[in-house]
Amino acid sequence: MKVSGFTFIRNGTSLGYPFIESIKSILPICDEFIIAIGKSEDDTLNKILALRSKKIKIIETLWNENISDRGFVYAQQKMIAQYNCSGDWAFYLEGDEIIDSKDHKKLLSNLRHYLNNKTIEALAFKYHHFYGSPDWLAFSPRWYRKECRIIRNTLRSWDPDSLYFLVMDKNKKGRYPRAKVLDIPIYHYGHVRKTIFMNKKVNQVGKFWGHNHPKFTRYSIDPKSLKKFNGKHPQIIKGWLENFAEKNYIPDVNYKPSMRDLRHRIMMKVESIFNLDLTKKHFKLVK
Repeated sequence: MKVSGFTFIRNGTSLGYPFIESIKSILPICDEFIIAIGKSEDDTLNKILALRSKKIKIIETLWNENISDRGFVYAQQKMIAQYNCSGDWAFYLEGDEIIDSKDHKKLLSNLRHYLNNKTIEALAFKYHHFYGSPDWLAFSPRWYRKECRIIRNTLRSWDPDSLYFLVMDKNKKGRYPRAKVLDIPIYHYGHVRKTIFMNKKVNQVGKFWGHNHPKFTRYSIDPKSLKKFNGKHPQIIKGWLENFAEKNYIPDVNYKPSMRDLRHRIMMKVESIFNLDLTKKHFKLVK
C-alpha cells in the first residue's frame, strides 16, 4: 500500500498558517507528499525545503490573480497537487489542519483494511473547529462536522471548492464519493490565529471568492454555537499555538444573532432532541 499526502500553500508564513506543523503531522505515514507552492512574498518555500524530506515533492505554481469566482484558484491548486499523487490513497490536508500522531496507527490500519474494498471510495474525518482561541470549539450546522480528506487515487476526481471531492459517475456526471467516517479527529486551527494574521488571510481569501471583507478586528460569532474544548491539543501544534494563536477569547454575550444564527439555533435544538447531525455532507455515507 502506498499513501500520498498532498496540499497547497502560498504565503503560509505571512498569513500565519501552521503549514509546517500540518505537513509534519502526517508525513510519517505518507510514502510521498506533494505540495503545490504558489509564488510567495515570504519564506514559505524555504521553510518547506528546510524540512529536508525525501518524501516531499514541490511543484511551484503561479496563481491566477484575475479569477475571483468561488475559490476556483484554491480548487485548481489543490488538484494540481492531487494529480501528481502516485499512491493508492491520496490524503489531502489543508495548511491549518493537524492529525495527532497518536492516531497514526489507527489511521494506517483503516487504510489497509479498506484498500481492497472498492465500495469505499473515500475516508472522512470528524472535525474539531477551534474558534477565537484554542479553548473554544464551533459546532453549529454552519461548520461541517465530518469531511472527506482521503480519496482512492484510482478515481477520476476533481474539486470545485477546494473543500471536498467530486468523482465521475458512469453518466459522466459529478457525484459525492462513497465514504466511511473514521473515529479520528482533524484539528482545524484556521480561526484562532492572531488578528494581524487573520486580517491578511481574510483579505486574500475574499479576493479569490469575489467579495471584499471589511478589516478584521476581532472574532465574533453566536455564543450559542460555541462550546469549551476539554481535550488535549496535538503535541506538534503547541509551539504554534503559543506564538501565533489568540489567547483567552471570551464569547460576546451582547452578540445580536442574525436570521442565519437563529435558524442554526433551531437546527441545533432539533439535533439535540432527535440525536441528529443536520450539517451538509459532501459524501455518501457507507454504513
